[in-house]
Amino acid sequence: MELTPVDWIIILLYLAIAIYIGFRYRNRASRSLADFFLGGRRLPWFIAGISMVATTFAADTPLAVTEMVSQHGISGNWLWWNMLIGGMLTTFFFADLWRRANVLTELEFIEFRYSGKPAAFLRGFKSVYLGLFLNVLIISWVNLALQSILQVFFDIPADHLIWYIGGAMLVASFYSTLSGLLGVAITDAIQFVIAMAGSIILAVTVLSTEQVGGITGLKEQVPSWAFQFFPRIGSGGGDVASTLTISLGAFLAYIGVQWCA
Repeated sequence: MELTPVDWIIILLYLAIAIYIGFRYRNRASRSLADFFLGGRRLPWFIAGISMVATTFAADTPLAVTEMVSQHGISGNWLWWNMLIGGMLTTFFFADLWRRANVLTELEFIEFRYSGKPAAFLRGFKSVYLGLFLNVLIISWVNLALQSILQVFFDIPADHLIWYIGGAMLVASFYSTLSGLLGVAITDAIQFVIAMAGSIILAVTVLSTEQVGGITGLKEQVPSWAFQFFPRIGSGGGDVASTLTISLGAFLAYIGVQWCA
């Protein structure tokens, strides 16, 4: 598929908006560390919430969710919907306490909560582990997904992909460095609107094709278990794709990990 002039206009318009946001909020971000890293602690709740959701919607997300639904039906989404448990606990139980602690980062909270050399060691360990190893891993797989999308949809030569990905990272780094968290959150909100609008338009377009034949045609071509919202909990057998098997011990261990997270 080749990009038309309209496609290029949309891409360039978005890049221009992202760079504008960087310049628009650079003065506010440069006032203090709290302004840069926390948006001055004055982020509207809906911007913060949309930004958190948009952050999880990367190039790999549509590919991963499509695979889950293809293999396990709609109920396969619970493989990532379950993360809502930790998110809601954080929002309703810990957000206010975190704010009252008056810390900038999670790592600062470690030395606030604990003390001595063990706390300093843990803070140093997590800064290296999360800031270097884990972030490098996440950025790598997201960019690998972007590479696949660019190659499959737009037939971009393999030896050119690095320049497209590098350019995208350069723009993101530019406006993030200029505007801090506030600019990033607002850019995330715009990205969320674009991503959701595109997803809805794509879903409607695909359903309307002759091969699918709308919702009725989809139901006729897809097994009934694929439309179950909740997975069946049992000991296996039958349709493996629609059955969730888990022991009580594994369930309690998983909930415990969610609580710690």
